[in-house]
Amino acid sequence: MADKKNKTATQDGAVLSPMELKNKLRTALEKRAKLAFQHNVAPLKNPMELRHLRREIARLKTHIFRKEAAK
Repeated sequence: MADKKNKTATQDGAVLSPMELKNKLRTALEKRAKLAFQHNVAPLKNPMELRHLRREIARLKTHIFRKEAAK
């Protein structure tokens, strides 16, 4: 299994409040929208950023859902 070299914000999802997670989700969605627009205009240097952001967004949504379901 691959080692995670850098810890992402979503790995700390268990310690963050739902409000903080929603703020991180909002900023990630905005960043993804900007990158997608830039990629449509001209190719990105690293198009894998889009994949990483999509996965980060999915992780954030999962953490938010779990926290809200635990209430």
